[in-house]
Amino acid sequence: MFGKICVVRTYSAGAFIGTIAERDGKEVVLKNARRLWYWDGAASLSQLANKGVSKPENCKFPAPVAEILLTEVIEIIPATEAAVESIAAVEEWSA
Repeated sequence: MFGKICVVRTYSAGAFIGTIAERDGKEVVLKNARRLWYWDGAASLSQLANKGVSKPENCKFPAPVAEILLTEVIEIIPATEAAVESIAAVEEWSA
């Protein structure tokens, strides 16, 4: 999955989308990573990775970061082009 855009779920830090730059066991470095804090219009991370969201106005995805090291990764799902476009179209959320 190196170099692919994937949805990554961790044990305690939540879910992210980004490009897999490195992987070592349960540690993954993501480039251009965006936290998927709250979504609407997808029933699961699998659906999110396959289809994206159908209600982008209700989603809360903060701005992406250039790079992040995620520990305790428990799931990596390759994202389709449609999902990547859908998630990228969600406006950056901030409190």
